Amino acid sequence: MSASQKLAGKRIAVLAADGVEQAELEEPVAALKEAGAQVVLLALRPGRIRAMHVHQSGDLMRVDKTVMDARLSDYDALLVPGGYISPDLLRQSAPARDFVRQMHGAGKPVALMSQAPAILTSAGLAAQRTLTSWPGIRDDMVNAGATWLNQDVVRDDGCLTCRGPQDITAFIHALLPFFAGEEEAQVALQAHSDPPQEAPSETPDQPLRWLSAPSIGAMLSLALLGVGVVAANRSRRRKSEAEAEAEAEPDAEGDAGPAEPRPDTR
Repeated sequence: MSASQKLAGKRIAVLAADGVEQAELEEPVAALKEAGAQVVLLALRPGRIRAMHVHQSGDLMRVDKTVMDARLSDYDALLVPGGYISPDLLRQSAPARDFVRQMHGAGKPVALMSQAPAILTSAGLAAQRTLTSWPGIRDDMVNAGATWLNQDVVRDDGCLTCRGPQDITAFIHALLPFFAGEEEAQVALQAHSDPPQEAPSETPDQPLRWLSAPSIGAMLSLALLGVGVVAANRSRRRKSEAEAEAEAEPDAEGDAGPAEPRPDTR
């Protein structure tokens, strides 16, 4: 039986908050649904959460249930997408940390992407594990007692971790059999962490996204600034024209000269 067949009917919890990386949420969820799994989006509040494209605002995602209302028995696995903001909010939430602990403690597979493994450190689950993550939180992993590998995907002891959005294809390829409960091929994991990177990582298109269209607020501010500049220039021009006209008008007393004599009509 294939991983897709084994996933049919399974309920997958996806834990995210505002600032979740949109690609890391949408692409794995689409693959899970295509494989027949039921996906439930859990968040810290009801309504919708704002996704991101690296540093730019993304779509609003509808929340199915808050993590405070989630029950462990309702889910077979947990996926936590990354992003620069969402994992930081989740790791500060006691209910979110508790839910991750409960899922892992019950032996249910937990998959975390890019910055999301930081939740493992806050939940006390990172020690003596072999993990990967966004390289920017490598030191958090190591200081929490984990062995950090600079690899696209790492699977170890009920946890599947992914380095970043550039590795989504490899992550999804590993995610489906992981959530389906398939055994992992025996791979010897190294005992020492990989060194820190020598230069910052960039996600796909990140340099271009820094130069993408400004926000609505920024555009309104620029428009108001432009209106103010135009109004100021117009006011100065009118003042200059008025002064020039005033200088050109003859002086009623000084420029009129002596009156001409009236002719004698007698």
